[in-house]
Amino acid sequence: EGGHHLETGLTGVVVGVDVTGSNKIWNTFQALGNIAFAYAFSMVILEIQDTLKSSPPENKAMKKASLVGILVTTFFYALCGLVGYAAFGNKAPGNFLTGFGFYEPFWLVDIGNLFIIIHLAGAYQVFAQPVFSLVENWGIKKWPQSKLMIKEYNIRIPLVGIWRMNIFRLIWRTIYVMITTLMAIIFPFFNSVVGLLGAITFFPLTVYFPTEMYLTRAKVPKYSSIWIGIKLLSVFCLIVTLVATVASVQGIIAELMIYKPF
Repeated sequence: EGGHHLETGLTGVVVGVDVTGSNKIWNTFQALGNIAFAYAFSMVILEIQDTLKSSPPENKAMKKASLVGILVTTFFYALCGLVGYAAFGNKAPGNFLTGFGFYEPFWLVDIGNLFIIIHLAGAYQVFAQPVFSLVENWGIKKWPQSKLMIKEYNIRIPLVGIWRMNIFRLIWRTIYVMITTLMAIIFPFFNSVVGLLGAITFFPLTVYFPTEMYLTRAKVPKYSSIWIGIKLLSVFCLIVTLVATVASVQGIIAELMIYKPF
C-alpha cells in the first residue's frame, strides 16, 4: 500500500540486521556472476551464425541480432531488478515465483512457470547442441567404421515425416539429459550455480577471446586509445569473473552444509 512499509536503501540489505558484512560481500559478488551469466552467449553465436543464409552477410545479420538481443536482455533484467526492489525492498527474493512461501494468485505463478519452461526448452537445446556435436564428431573420428557411430535409420513419424535416428546419438543424448537433470535435482542452488556458470564462462568466451581476435584481425596498434580501452575492459571483466567465482563456490559450500538431497 504505497510502498511505505518497505525497507529500502541505496546499499540494499542492512548489514548487522538482515545479513552479516561478509555475507553481503559474498552475495554482491555472486550477483555479479548472475549478471555475467545473462551475457555469456558467445559460445553459441557461431553455431547460430552458421545456420543463417548467406544473403545478407551472416556477420552483419548476427551483429544486428546480437545488438537487439543484448538490448532486450538488459531491459528485462533491469526491469526485474528495479521493479522487484521497488515492490519488495530489501526482502526481494532470488526467485520471484517461489521465494515468498505462497503461490497466489495461482494463474499468475502458473503463467510465469509456463514461460520459464518454454524459455528453458529452447535455451537448453541451444547450449547443449555444441556439446552434442563435439562428442559425436569425436566418436566418429575415433571409430569411423563402427555402425553404431555412422549407421542411421529412417523412422516415419505420422504427421511429422522421416526422423533419422542414430543409435549412439540417441543413447548419448539421452544419458546427457538424464545426468544434467539429476544434477539439477541434487543441487538446486539456483543463484549460486548460475553465478558459478556465468563467472567461469563469461571472461574467456565473452570477453577475452572476442576482444583478442578483434585486436589481431583489425591490427589495432599497441598502446593506442582503443587498445588500452579494450585491455582495461578485459582486466575489469577478469576481476569480476574471479570474485564471482569465489563467491559462488562459497555460496554452494554454505548451502551444502545445510542441504539434504531428496
